[in-house]
Amino acid sequence: MAKVMIAPGKYVQGAGEMKNIAGYVSRLGKNALCLITKNGLARSREVLDESFGGSDVKVDYEIFNGECSRTEINRIAKICEEKNIEVVIGIGGGKIFDTIKAVGYQLHLPVVIVPTVAASDAPCSALSVIYTDDGVFEDYLFLDQNPNLVLVDTDVIAKSPTRLLVSGMGDALATYFEARACEASEATSCAGGTTTQAAMALARLCYDTLQAEGVKAKFAADQNVATKALEKVVEANTLLSGIGFESAGLAGAHAIHNGMTALPETHDKYHGEKVAFGTLVQLVLENAPVEEIEEVLDFCADIGLPVTLEQLGVTDVTEEKIRKVAELAAAENDTLMNMPFTVTPEDVYAAILTADAIGKEYRD
Repeated sequence: MAKVMIAPGKYVQGAGEMKNIAGYVSRLGKNALCLITKNGLARSREVLDESFGGSDVKVDYEIFNGECSRTEINRIAKICEEKNIEVVIGIGGGKIFDTIKAVGYQLHLPVVIVPTVAASDAPCSALSVIYTDDGVFEDYLFLDQNPNLVLVDTDVIAKSPTRLLVSGMGDALATYFEARACEASEATSCAGGTTTQAAMALARLCYDTLQAEGVKAKFAADQNVATKALEKVVEANTLLSGIGFESAGLAGAHAIHNGMTALPETHDKYHGEKVAFGTLVQLVLENAPVEEIEEVLDFCADIGLPVTLEQLGVTDVTEEKIRKVAELAAAENDTLMNMPFTVTPEDVYAAILTADAIGKEYRD
């Protein structure tokens, strides 16, 4: 099988870059639709109006309904068709990105992604994670191409809640470990081939950057300032993890996240928080060296990522609940099949309980 690596058409990161959005969008189309939350629009309207007001781009704003479901994708697509939209923009977080990327795919439109948080590696990918209208994982939608532009304003990121940056580090934490598993199994990645040396190097750089800069970036985020450490972590969360996961592959950690969506008590936890716990579960499945597990535990504790089920909101741990998570995580259409050995629901059940016990012991 061929080795394949894919990436966004252009990645721009820097302080104050949102004010330049109209110049970038104008090269892709003159009639734009922007998907954004009500609060996000209130926060960003002034800079957006200033940028688009001085350009030849007409932009319509549509308020996101809150879930990347087929219902929402079809709703936005219909609006785009009615308004003869030429380019679509997603401003906000991961579910907005996945929705607008799916709309672009469906209508063959260029896509611009503008993260206001660095909470996941969704911005750069040619992938949308589809949920039901109630927020339960449904499936992955693989797209024809990556976004045409990813525009990251680190001043905006620095002003977002610290927990969102930390969640992004949780998502990025899994990148190297899942890439390593996929390399060993020669799994087909989201890019449609096996991993390249370049993708593996970026996945490793992502992990090393988190270890070196994560704690410093968290302190900067606490003060709402964009330091060099925060800039590096934003790049790790967004670009390095984005290319790393997509061109190297997903494995156990994200499958565990998807399984956790079956428990309503986890729905208020962020994607990266569940992925961080999923990383511990994957390491247990691999019977990883204790030193490696301890390094991940130390990192999670230092920046505030969950390492137990209780921290994910599962205070009443029952066999029925954990088996439900295990069954969903081990489903045939999920990414546990990319592990370099066979994984059964029984294996996942045992690994979840063991990871939880390790996390509890560590916290005590």
